[in-house]
Parts: sequence; C-alpha cells; structure tokens
Amino acid sequence: MAHLSLAAEPQFFRGASIQSKVLGFGLRHSVRPLLGLWARLPFDVFPPNVVDQVARLLPLHEGTKWRPVELRDCTSEWLQAKGVDVDGTVGAILYFHGGAFLTCGLNTHRRLVSRISYASKQPVLNVGYRQMPYEPITESIADGVDGFRWLMDRGYKAENITIAGDSAGGYLAFSVARAVMDEGWGRPAGVVAISPLLDFDPTGKQGHRNADRCQLFPMNAVARLSDVALRMDTRRGIAGTRTCPVDMPLGDMPPALIHIGSREVLMADAELMANRLVSAGVPCDLQVWDRQVHVFQAAASWLPEARVAIDEIGAFVQRLAEQEAALTPASRVATHKSREAKTAAVR
Repeated sequence: MAHLSLAAEPQFFRGASIQSKVLGFGLRHSVRPLLGLWARLPFDVFPPNVVDQVARLLPLHEGTKWRPVELRDCTSEWLQAKGVDVDGTVGAILYFHGGAFLTCGLNTHRRLVSRISYASKQPVLNVGYRQMPYEPITESIADGVDGFRWLMDRGYKAENITIAGDSAGGYLAFSVARAVMDEGWGRPAGVVAISPLLDFDPTGKQGHRNADRCQLFPMNAVARLSDVALRMDTRRGIAGTRTCPVDMPLGDMPPALIHIGSREVLMADAELMANRLVSAGVPCDLQVWDRQVHVFQAAASWLPEARVAIDEIGAFVQRLAEQEAALTPASRVATHKSREAKTAAVR
C-alpha cells in the first residue's frame, strides 16, 4: 500500500525549522538504532522506566498546578495550566501519555499536558495507566474508563470531556471513547490523537511509503511491539478479544483531530483511521506536519512547529466546547436522541 486514498483531504503544514531538522537527525542516529537493536534481540528486555523518573527534574510551563489522583488501579494527576479554572460546566480533557505501552508516564508528559491545558483553557486528568509487560492493554483501557468516570463524578458531562493522547495514548483515546459509549455514559466531546498507534497489525505499515523513512521507529521495532502485545494477551487468556481502534464500530464516534508527521511510520494508521471515520460520517481533521518527528509537540519549549500544533489542538477543543454550549435545550435533546439512535444502529 504505497498510499491510501483518503475520503477527506488532509491539511498539510509545510516547512521544517532548523530545530526540527536537528531533532530528526539526532533521533535517527541515536534512538532509532537502539530500537532496532531491541527488536533483534532473541529474548525480551524491558528496562525499568528510568526515563519517567528522570523527567521529574524537567521544568514546567509557568503557573501549572497539579495534584495526585488515586484511581482504582493507578495513580493519575489533576492538572491546571495558568489561568485555567476548574468548572464542571465548561469542560475537561482526559489525557493518555505515549510510550509504546512500555515506558514513559506522568512525569515525561506533564509539560506537554500543561501546554495543552493552557491552549485549550481546560483542566486535564493525566492518567498514569498500567502498562506492559506487567499488565495487558485491556487493563490500560480499563484505567482510562476509570478516569472518565472520575471526571463524571466531579460534575463533568460526557459531552464536555475531550479524550486525548499521543502515540500509544492515541490508541487509548479512541478505545476509551468507544468503551464509555458502550457503557451508555454518553458521547465524549471529541478525540485528539497525536502520532497515534491505532493498529497492531504491522502489514499496512510495512507496505506504506514511510516504512523506512521514520526518524524514530524502524519497522522491525513496530513488528516486535505487536508481537509483545499479542503474547501478553495470550498469557492472560484474552487473545483475540481486544479490538484495535481502526477496526471498531465508528459511526457514532465523536469528532476527531489527528496529528501526524509526514515521515512517520504511523502515518499508515493515521490515514486509515481518518479514512474510516470520514467514510462512517464522523468529522475528522487529519493534520500532516512536514518532516516532524513522532510526538514533536512534546518539544514545544524550543520547537516552533510544536507550539503551532498545540495551538491547533487548543482551538479544536475550544471549538467543541463552544458548539456544545451553543446548543439550545431542544436542539441538545434532538442531538442526543440522534446520537443514541446511531449508537443503537452501530451495536
């Protein structure tokens, strides 16, 4: 599959700064070879999550406040950027960090989350979900559903909650949105997926034009991760029960924003998901960022493209909130009935 014809034309953000070129070069010649080596090892190696502990030392976006939140099976945090009020009638974001379901955590992503909070003018529940190799992805999803329930218990309605995540967190963002709707809790405001992993079947990525162009992930590392996830599911007796976002019922999903770098191997997933969402009648903005690396938004302190991208996310979240607030009581009832009908049809 050299290129997937999209049902909707992606928005292309042209241009790459010197900083982004240096970042891409550095990753291609440092992290990428290490991931390729990991993929070739004849045995599994899962080092301690040292990167998340070291990230405690990183400075935060000015004025950020946060406090720990204990969900049923994981520790999360309730975060507000400078000037953001906590008001259950306005809106909130449920966020899932990336890290291939194997690494990273609250500390590595706190700066990114605080910038998204600032741009969106909404508080964020940053979920420290359980990860492989200790727990399968189904438990990560369960932690996300608990996070959504936590927000609802504090006065946020489903339609006022945007679910967001990067990389593996993008997988969780769509999966949790599907899960809470299947629970009958209502439809979230929207989904934001940054460089998302959305399909554990590596076939589409192996045949994509970006298979060997990605500055971070070699193709063998992507295939190895898929194998690890499958073996984890098999050991827990749940193999075949987990559905990847690209294969979920999508007709009743909320509007989505997907960010992807133009050379990322995960472009295959982003294109496929955007195509299936739009074909199902769901609004989806696919934004392609010229030569940007995987989750470049995390480097907003020194990467100009990252700051523009986060502003795009903030505008999307605020637009969803404004559209919900503009609904009259009668139109809100009609809209919700329409959503319920679509949900019943999907089921």
